[in-house]
Amino acid sequence: MSQIKIDKLVRSKRKTIALAVMADATLIVRAPMRTPLSYIHDLVAKKSPWIKKRKALANKLNNAYEPKEFVDGESFLYLGDTYKLQLSEQKEIKLTDRLIFPRADFLSRTDLSCAKETMIAWYRVQALKVISERVAHYSRMTGWEYKSVKISNAKKRWGSCSQSGTLNFSWRLIMAPPEIVDYLVVHELAHLKHHNHSAKFWSTVKVILPDYKERDRWLKENGRSLNL
Repeated sequence: MSQIKIDKLVRSKRKTIALAVMADATLIVRAPMRTPLSYIHDLVAKKSPWIKKRKALANKLNNAYEPKEFVDGESFLYLGDTYKLQLSEQKEIKLTDRLIFPRADFLSRTDLSCAKETMIAWYRVQALKVISERVAHYSRMTGWEYKSVKISNAKKRWGSCSQSGTLNFSWRLIMAPPEIVDYLVVHELAHLKHHNHSAKFWSTVKVILPDYKERDRWLKENGRSLNL
């Protein structure tokens, strides 16, 4: 029997079993009507390393989502990893084993807006660098040509592709794990071929990322936590 608790078991007419770790770290199992409970528990036990990893990440994201106060030891996300904030007298943000942050950016203010603006500006720079590299990588792999990469302040849309070939991505994406960044990159590049979400579009994405559904599900379940 599995040692991992199944928080919710949903049976339906589906043909396969699906495991989903939600944003609150609960485990939902969706299974066909007649699947034996023993088989489900055996599968959960077999997938326990993946489940534990997802639960840990969900908990980390939930902790990181609390409104930031920009104090020593506070957690910030970068490419799926958590870094502790360390206030410093230096003038620029630096990422080592900690996130070194300039104390002077908000000590003279009565609120934290300046510190938040400084952090977002840094995230935007990192997002442009990392995402541009990944777009170039998949462009070379597929032969899909794009015009440019831009970073936006979008809150409800992770990315978009214009008719002219400009790819836009929210700066918040730089907080997500690398495999999620790659999913959004491939997603928007695929729109160069199909300007819709038709079956052909998803088939195109699947050729590059066979597990795209899992990545898309993760983003829908955890995307709200990628913010300041």
